[in-house]
Amino acid sequence: MVKVIRVGRKYAIYLPKEIVEDMNIKEGDLLMVVKEGDKVSLMPLRRPEKYWTEVTPEEVEEVGEEITRSLGVDS
Repeated sequence: MVKVIRVGRKYAIYLPKEIVEDMNIKEGDLLMVVKEGDKVSLMPLRRPEKYWTEVTPEEVEEVGEEITRSLGVDS
């Protein structure tokens, strides 16, 4: 899809409604701006919907203690 838009005051740009809806962009979403030569691209930054693992604070503490012991550091 190709759209022509105008740069507004303070260099603001407004994304066309069709593109925003098609890409499911919401107010407050982050976009990465990439400049390559004379081109500018916008890419949405998405948070993962599901993480590949979950770690409890207890597991983090246990690993930290193991590392401390392996280094021979007294706490």
